[in-house]
Amino acid sequence: MATRLRRLTTRRSPPKLLFFALLMLAPVCVIGIYNYGQKISNFFRPLWDKPPLPFRRLPHYYAENVSVEHLCRLHNWSIRSQPRRIFDNIIFSNELDLLEIRWHELNPYVSKFVIMESNTTFTGIRKPLFFASNRARFAFAEEKIVYGVFPGRIASPGSLKDPFVLESLQRGAMNGLLHSAGISNGDLVIMSDTDEVPSPHTLKLLQWCDGVPPILHLELKHYMYSFEFPVDYSSWRATVQIYTPQTRYRHSRQSDVIFSDAGWHCSFCFRSLEEFTLKMTGYSHADRVKRKAFLNYSRIQRIICRGDDLFDMLPEEYSFKEMIKKMGSIARSDSAVHLPSYLIQNADRFRFLLPGGCKRNMVQLK
Repeated sequence: MATRLRRLTTRRSPPKLLFFALLMLAPVCVIGIYNYGQKISNFFRPLWDKPPLPFRRLPHYYAENVSVEHLCRLHNWSIRSQPRRIFDNIIFSNELDLLEIRWHELNPYVSKFVIMESNTTFTGIRKPLFFASNRARFAFAEEKIVYGVFPGRIASPGSLKDPFVLESLQRGAMNGLLHSAGISNGDLVIMSDTDEVPSPHTLKLLQWCDGVPPILHLELKHYMYSFEFPVDYSSWRATVQIYTPQTRYRHSRQSDVIFSDAGWHCSFCFRSLEEFTLKMTGYSHADRVKRKAFLNYSRIQRIICRGDDLFDMLPEEYSFKEMIKKMGSIARSDSAVHLPSYLIQNADRFRFLLPGGCKRNMVQLK
């Protein structure tokens, strides 16, 4: 009888052990999901997400010393008797160096530089009006500048408000500023972020040719941290549009047509580590900062020089093949060919954007 009781006791033990094991495992899983949830989600993205419909790609023909009339014909477009006016339309945070490069590159072709900045980040952190306090730096374009300030919202501590809402409101306010700049039907309007820079020859082509699609996405060569770390040609959000009364400022997909190799997108291309942390905590993807250690200056500096990911994330891809191909550090490039001419002309000032210049300042120059 005693033997039988011992056997029954032994049989009942596993459920108790299993219960305690699950009890101990649950918090470990919760902590793991909190810390690595985004990485887990990205890894399984090919299983739960589908890629958007592919763009219809337009070939881009260009070479130095080839007439714009000949280039228009190569694109099956015709030459205009006079160029269209171009309005460069951006919202601005703190990318002073890239803004200087952008405006010098585009100045010969742009009629108005329409720029709006806010006194807060998208996440509701108060920030200086960097452009307003550095406006003298852009005196070369003063006659073309149309400037506006968007009144941001200070987020209360612990606020969980969606930063995309404030971003959307600021982008929407651009419509009124663009209208006050004097844009008319048939003018070209560039809609892009400061760090999404169309190449000058792209703008010259589009302003001189008839037959250009009314909404044309721009395929930009994507770089990270500087032009030393080319990623791919995945940047597509920038557009050039022929303005009509129905045109609205957006930074999302608006057509199925994309113009190949039309410029540069330099993400997190800042001179100082302070600028990195401002963007990391202030832009709409600030939820990627999972730990305070992510904002450590020495960590950021180390990541910049290695070409690693600031947020310790896996590549956001729709197939395991592409994900595996892009895992690891970005391959360093020693090429400084086919970059913005103003950058090369002022290479000493912008050494941090060129090969071998990964070391950054601690604090942003005001």
